[in-house]
Amino acid sequence: MVTDRPASRVRRIFASLGLVLGGKAGAGIMSLGYLLLATRYLGPKDYGVLVLVHAYVTTVCGVIEFPSWQAIVRYGAEADRDGQAHRLSRLLRFGAKVELAGGALAVISAMVLVPFVGPHLGWSPKAMAFAPYYAFAVLGSVRSTPSGYLQLCGRFDLLGLHNLVQPTVRLIGTLVVIACGWGVKSFLFAWLLAALAEFAAMWGLGLWMAAKRLGNAIVRPEHGRVTDDNTGIWRFMLASNADVTLGDLTGRVAPLVIGWVMGPAMAGLFAVAQRATVILAQPAQILGNASYAELAHIVAGGYGGRALRQTLLKVVGIAVLAAVPVVLIVGIFPTQIIRLMAGPAFGAAAGVMIALVAARAIALIGPPCTSALTALGHPARSMWANLLSSFAFLPLLPWLLTTFGLMGAGIQAVAQAVVANGLLAVLVWRTSGR
Repeated sequence: MVTDRPASRVRRIFASLGLVLGGKAGAGIMSLGYLLLATRYLGPKDYGVLVLVHAYVTTVCGVIEFPSWQAIVRYGAEADRDGQAHRLSRLLRFGAKVELAGGALAVISAMVLVPFVGPHLGWSPKAMAFAPYYAFAVLGSVRSTPSGYLQLCGRFDLLGLHNLVQPTVRLIGTLVVIACGWGVKSFLFAWLLAALAEFAAMWGLGLWMAAKRLGNAIVRPEHGRVTDDNTGIWRFMLASNADVTLGDLTGRVAPLVIGWVMGPAMAGLFAVAQRATVILAQPAQILGNASYAELAHIVAGGYGGRALRQTLLKVVGIAVLAAVPVVLIVGIFPTQIIRLMAGPAFGAAAGVMIALVAARAIALIGPPCTSALTALGHPARSMWANLLSSFAFLPLLPWLLTTFGLMGAGIQAVAQAVVANGLLAVLVWRTSGR
């Protein structure tokens, strides 16, 4: 039961964050392990090719896929509150069908576009040959329906456990590839296996939890129309998916633009610099997801905008304060951090890493604000904030790269973070005050 006290809500949000971060901590150690090995083994150019193939697939996936977790949490909170197991089961089945159909379309699209995109990004012949098969790595992101249900159930411990799957497979694959003396194609195969394992594990956990909590209703729900059960669900899903796509678009497209303009070696440097922001990026996204589950329960429970704003202010304030030491450490020791992560060959990434970490610290404001707008039933407002900032700054990236070199990507990231998150903060404050 959601209480009136903001402190209780904040404790629940950060307790959920802690459960997921427990898995993320282990995942982060393993990710650092395979990064240390892969960058030193491949060097900037070949590592850049690996990154560009993966970035291409995830970009196509991000544009075409149709995740449903936000609808699962928002409308599922209402069904859960009222004890409507069959309504919730219909919602889950609907979300799964929509998401899997979008995933299949994303895989096909990624396969078809490889011959047109690969040559412009400097892919080697072996990478070009394997890229159509790597399109199945899209499935690693097609898992929001079970993820949303686990959030709704408060099973953040299982979400934390799931975070270990992908880096574990990648690390094992990296060790095998290096031991056998193989190349980029084998790295891509290892990363593909990691994505498929990520897909299978999440759907397995979601199905297990649904069978445990909903029983026979998940297999044979009573007849009913999801659109009648959940008024405006299509409009909500279209707006929330557009928001997610636009919010992630720049981070996914930036390596491709850098590879197109400056070649795979520079894309490799940028990828290493971007990896340093994971220490802020992943907690920020998890915090947004954990906040959304709690804020959706606040709205479903009939609490007012004041309660939502109080909770949001505390969550964002704590997150920003926690990020300050990270920004300071990166600002003082950038070269040492890059050399530790990837070796001396990647030293030129130190400057842009500082800018990217600063941008990510500013962006900590965004996920909780987006969650608040979505919980209030206005995901389109978050979408417009991300749309305006993306289309204002993303087209400038090629010019910035030509003018300022790799640092141009850092300048673009900071400027977009300031505008996007400023707009989100204003929108959530105005919306929740009505």
